[in-house]
Amino acid sequence: MDNESIDMDILQLEGLNVSPQSSLATLVLLLLLYIFIMVSNLCLVVLITTERSLHQPMYLLFCNMGINDAFGATTVIPCVLCDVFSPTTRRYIHYHECVVQAFCAHFHAGVSHTVLIIMAFDRYMAICNPLRYNTVMTNRMVFALSAGAWSAAFLLVAILVFLSVRLSRCHRVVLNPFCDNASLFKLSCENVLVNHIYGLGTAMFTMAASLCSITLTYLRIAIVCLGNRNKVARGKALRTCVSHLVVYIILLLSGNIIIILHRFPQLSEHRKLASIFFHVVPPSMNAVIYGLQIKQVRERIVFVFSRTK
Repeated sequence: MDNESIDMDILQLEGLNVSPQSSLATLVLLLLLYIFIMVSNLCLVVLITTERSLHQPMYLLFCNMGINDAFGATTVIPCVLCDVFSPTTRRYIHYHECVVQAFCAHFHAGVSHTVLIIMAFDRYMAICNPLRYNTVMTNRMVFALSAGAWSAAFLLVAILVFLSVRLSRCHRVVLNPFCDNASLFKLSCENVLVNHIYGLGTAMFTMAASLCSITLTYLRIAIVCLGNRNKVARGKALRTCVSHLVVYIILLLSGNIIIILHRFPQLSEHRKLASIFFHVVPPSMNAVIYGLQIKQVRERIVFVFSRTK
């Protein structure tokens, strides 16, 4: 009985179906992307925190995104890298590690949406209420908004994972390259209707809240910008908003593709790739898109390339 219970705690990851010929290329590609994500995001955070001229609400909010992207990539990519050369029958993870990884993966996704919501609010105040901006967007307000964004995601994901952990288990195979909430409740033979309802409800609520708030905010910003006769100010505001919208669209598409593919078991390989891309593509793009907005970042890049010539 003890051996059986111990065995049930050791789960088998299905992982990516990578041929031996392409294993090395997959490893190198993922490793380079992971290094790029970590270096670009953490360097952006360090630059903003050490450069006093960048201690402004918009840039401080960028730090939330950089930290979250580095966190999300670290949750998934190292695990996938370790399993690239392992046979599918020898990819194991302990159940408790699986729960932690599932929580972290969904926490990263939730924070991505909530942080973009508060960043949209910051841009709304800066462009639509510039006279009140410095009064409202104080360091205390930035800290409160950031804490609220992380706390809301933490609470929603904690309930999500708890609903899966409470279930008994009758399976040991995780049908994914890494653990997520769907992987956890699919280990059970119990009725998981509540998990489906809360999981889909939470995902739809998070996406709808971010989509509605960002759409309404940027419609208002667009109206104000089009009515502004100062072409320089209008151009700068629109560039900032367009970059924010590009990041949001990438995040929204990446997340929705995974949700859709979960409903089609025959497309499991496509779903596995999409789930990894969600933790690779947005984190690698965000630092570039936001970082190039900052003059000091552009100057550092030019300086580094000029030295190498």
